[in-house]
Amino acid sequence: MLQAKALRLVIGAWAVVLAATPALAQDAAMRLFKVVSLHDAVTIGLTSAQLTALGDGPEVERIARKLVADGQFTAWQYVVGRGRDGTTRYVTTRRIALLRNESLRIEPVSSALPVAPPPAR
Repeated sequence: MLQAKALRLVIGAWAVVLAATPALAQDAAMRLFKVVSLHDAVTIGLTSAQLTALGDGPEVERIARKLVADGQFTAWQYVVGRGRDGTTRYVTTRRIALLRNESLRIEPVSSALPVAPPPAR
């Protein structure tokens, strides 16, 4: 009897993991970056398509080239929050503009938390 309950728990856990796998794969399309300025640091998120549009080379260098060339760059700001399902994840807060003269450093962010895609326009 105890073995049957344990087996049901294991099967149930695998079902949850398999059901969550497509959602996590979809979240992998978002890449997070921390932009550090004199006053604060913000985390921004870019889609694979946005990064591809920035050209070739390492992702951080693409963002930096765009920022230097145009003087500004807009992106979604991300913070740790709750998803619609109640799980902890990176979620968008608002669109922000990064200014060339304010940005000191851009670095990639790696996190075990899933990343919610930006809202549809």
